[in-house]
Amino acid sequence: MTHGSVYAAWEKFVRGDDHVLGVRPEVAISWHRCREQYRVDPHLTEAPIAVAEIDHTPEHDVVFAELGFRAASLAHDVSVAGGVVTICDSTGRILAEWGDPATVERAEQANLAPWFCWSEAAAGTNGMGMALEAHGPVLVRGAEHWCRAFHDWVCAGVAVRDAVNREPIAVLNISCYRNQLPAMAGSWLANAATKTQCLLRDRARDSASELVAAYTQARANSTEALAAVDTAGKVVIADETASALMGVPARVPALDPTVRWTPGLPELIGAARYAARQAARNPDYIGSTQVFTYLTADPTPITLRPVFLSGQLIGMLVSFGDSDEPPTPAESPARTLPRRVVATRENRTVLLPLTEVAFAESEGNEVWLSTDQGRLRAASSSLDGLGDELASAGFLRVHRRYVVNLSRIREVERRRGGELFLVMDTADGMVPVSRRNAPAVRRALDI
Repeated sequence: MTHGSVYAAWEKFVRGDDHVLGVRPEVAISWHRCREQYRVDPHLTEAPIAVAEIDHTPEHDVVFAELGFRAASLAHDVSVAGGVVTICDSTGRILAEWGDPATVERAEQANLAPWFCWSEAAAGTNGMGMALEAHGPVLVRGAEHWCRAFHDWVCAGVAVRDAVNREPIAVLNISCYRNQLPAMAGSWLANAATKTQCLLRDRARDSASELVAAYTQARANSTEALAAVDTAGKVVIADETASALMGVPARVPALDPTVRWTPGLPELIGAARYAARQAARNPDYIGSTQVFTYLTADPTPITLRPVFLSGQLIGMLVSFGDSDEPPTPAESPARTLPRRVVATRENRTVLLPLTEVAFAESEGNEVWLSTDQGRLRAASSSLDGLGDELASAGFLRVHRRYVVNLSRIREVERRRGGELFLVMDTADGMVPVSRRNAPAVRRALDI
């Protein structure tokens, strides 16, 4: 797309026209957030000073140190190309900057400098802000920036995310003024993010080993059903009874954060995440609540106890049954059920009622929706996030690549070898069920 066509689309969108052509879908979605959700002034001339303060965990410090090393190593090449390298934290606050002195001076005029905030909510569509919202590298060129004052810039960014909860920790970004990015910018960013993610993944495996050890010790001193979950509510290990209640394998440790099991109890996931936030502030926190399982019509009491490693919260031990501990509410605040899901068609944003979505499918770094309007790309690039969001609205994760609308299932097909397939009420509606998720599907469908 030419700069002129994108700029014309930007002018129309700023005036309130949703039907703009010549803009990449990810940019159009970012513009929509800036205009409708964040209400960023498109005529803003500089980024605001950062006001949000976050407590940096040891995981954050590891990321900042590793990205700082990576950024410093490529600073010379970026400087030669007339660019700057920046690192920002999860709030969009720039922590450090390297690069061409003349470009750094130009950048400072727009507050592209340490201690200023470049999240989408603060500065509109830009490389750092968009990377915090996306699960993958992003590129923002010229008039794709939400603020007119930044249209002379080209930037590319990539976020490093927590290996367990997938929340962003930091962003590495390269920016150039009235110039193309270095040819190797994309590979530099991808390599830096991959190396840093590997460090986090290794640390997450080590933390899971400690969580399993805590589970083993507690299991030896208790007769209650017991499981260990990470800070995102995913199961690391569970005994036979707990596994039956949650619909996950029994006594099989899942140390790698990418292969942990999602319990078929959305209420438990919400309670675990809420309890983790409370325990991070209060190490003595113990939470109690009740959740409904598929094995009984009555709610089952659960107790959540935090597990720490070197002062850092690494997960929770979840016991099922009555507890002698004084009850402390562990329920997350009541959430309004989602009413629609955001998708894209060509250059348009589509707001779909949930009833029109049959299932969601992950393909690489994208999520596609099978809908009554055809196959559309979801605004969310994370099937985990979309599945968690829709779990309370009648959707179920049935495979590592699929989340289905239970009300849109028409038949269940059992093939030779015991494999299950769901026949949906759409033309392209044949969805496989993984063996791990089959028990949860049978309970949900009462078969």
